[in-house]
Amino acid sequence: MGAWLALLGLGAAALPLSLPWLQRQDLPLPLAAVLPPTPAGLEGLDKGMLFHALAEADATWTPRAELQADGRITYHYKRRSGDPLLSLPEIRRLMADPPRFEVERQAIHQLLQVLRLAGVRIQLAQPRKAGAAAEWDPRNRTMRLRPDVLESGSAEFAKVINHEAIHVAQSCLNGHVRAMPRPLGLADDLDPHLESVLKEALYQTAGPLERQLEREAYANQHQLELGVGLVRSHCRLARE
Repeated sequence: MGAWLALLGLGAAALPLSLPWLQRQDLPLPLAAVLPPTPAGLEGLDKGMLFHALAEADATWTPRAELQADGRITYHYKRRSGDPLLSLPEIRRLMADPPRFEVERQAIHQLLQVLRLAGVRIQLAQPRKAGAAAEWDPRNRTMRLRPDVLESGSAEFAKVINHEAIHVAQSCLNGHVRAMPRPLGLADDLDPHLESVLKEALYQTAGPLERQLEREAYANQHQLELGVGLVRSHCRLARE
């Protein structure tokens, strides 16, 4: 058995991520070891365009004020699933000092680099698993991210690609990047809003192993430095 691993949380609500399992034979390790590492990396969009699109999306996370006809001011802001409501002073502070997402953008840069060195193809394309926002397809060394993930900005995009990088490391732990993923042994305690994601229709037919792999990725996707470290530790990397 093989797997595609899929994931995501976007915007105001978390979207389900899934692992579509495929019948196939894993490549024997000696063959996998000599497969050329290219093509690898971001496909169909260069980094400059990617980060420009993320910067535009990030700007939408700055609250805005709207003056009503009666003189009142209405404030509009976006809120992620699980986040508390903002107070008026908090909204005004965010307007005066908008979030810069520098940590998230640096994490994205590092993840793109290490995944390319691991031979992973990264596509902004519709996942093959219906309902998934992203997926890891080890057989084809391909990570597919739904194009509208960019519209959620750097914070969500970083979590998504970090989640998928954990799945890549799960494959590498099993011998090579094209192998069926296996658990890394990471902590898998989930926040309630992520626990509910695993109850979505996308996971109704998921088996115990698939659920374990997803729990591990969901539980650690917020640790943005983790995916890079795991891929470096478990995958065979080309020279930088």
